[in-house]
Amino acid sequence: MYARSTSLGSSDPLASVDLVRLGARSGLLWRSPDVVLAGLGATHRLDVDLSAEVGEAQNRLSDLRGEDQVDLPGTGPVGFAALNFDATVSGYAIVPELVLGESEGVRFITALTTDAASTAVDVVNGVLRRPLLEQPEMVQLELDRTAESFRDEVVTVARDRIAESDLEKAVLARALSLTASSEFEPARILDRLADRFRSALLFSIDGFLGASPELLVSRRDRTVRAHPLAGTASRLADTDADAAAVAELLASSKDRVEHGITIEWLLAELLEFSSYVDAEPEPSVVTLENVHHLGTRVEGVLSEPPASVLELVQALHPTPALGGRPQAEALALIDEIEGFDRLRYGGPSGWFDGDGNGQFAVSVRTAQVNGRTARIAAGGGVVAQSDPESELRETQAKFRAMLGSFF
Repeated sequence: MYARSTSLGSSDPLASVDLVRLGARSGLLWRSPDVVLAGLGATHRLDVDLSAEVGEAQNRLSDLRGEDQVDLPGTGPVGFAALNFDATVSGYAIVPELVLGESEGVRFITALTTDAASTAVDVVNGVLRRPLLEQPEMVQLELDRTAESFRDEVVTVARDRIAESDLEKAVLARALSLTASSEFEPARILDRLADRFRSALLFSIDGFLGASPELLVSRRDRTVRAHPLAGTASRLADTDADAAAVAELLASSKDRVEHGITIEWLLAELLEFSSYVDAEPEPSVVTLENVHHLGTRVEGVLSEPPASVLELVQALHPTPALGGRPQAEALALIDEIEGFDRLRYGGPSGWFDGDGNGQFAVSVRTAQVNGRTARIAAGGGVVAQSDPESELRETQAKFRAMLGSFF
């Protein structure tokens, strides 16, 4: 069983397929500005353990390489993976039997079996014609803890610990569970996310849906990129008030400190793999539908032989943007006071190909959907200067962003 990738001409019946719509319905989707992948079926499930050796998963995928007439990132065999926040919990990657994709403007198809190649048009049309489940009539929401409890027993405790210790930052989150009168339709949720967050890294992997604004890491041959976000302000309906909020975010010493911690750490970690790496001199404001973030683009050139994207994910997860710094102390505090299992929230989600290229997002603005139930989570970075009430409001804004895609 070997992968065969071919480009699609404009007259091919699959050339005009809406890849996001297809991936939303098949349950395997990745969308970034330069790569869109929709997977159908599954031929392999590869173990991925970030606390051990990731080379085996990469090698097993590489062994599936066959004829690649396109030779771009995302062509050849591809693994889709949504991994846990807890790096000691082993995860897996799904290798589709068929991938319809677009990489750097080139539309292509990859098939791992002859049957998949010969029936691709019928299979794709069958997925696109599948009737979608109706919207549930009733949905019950249940917080893992009250707003007051999160503010006073989590954020305030974390802030005070940081102020009296060597801990610089810890990211604390809370969860919201949804129970519906009938099954949720993941494709409907993802369609809404795609419409509302057009610039986001959009993904659907094994019931885990996300529209993340944050690129953990990408690798294309020897080029490595990241776009960490840290520091947040809510968007406001009033134009003048919103402009003032953006100016306040740029001037905020608390948010600058939080952002600087992440950038400094990321550059140091990537330098271990790179002959050159650098970041923009100043953060810029990344504006989303519901919030503004401080963001800084990072880019470098990997040393020879270049590390695979899985090796880079292993080294970078979790960044201070979702864990904290120093990492071990921050994770210990999260485990002590947060009070719920993050599962895939905050973990790396993305794809990798047989050449070691790939893209992974930080799994924020996500939902795990299982039949009639779903769970979303939201958090924020806490430093010594944090205001607990502001941190609470940040999680509320992030909850609203995801809830809007369910209704």
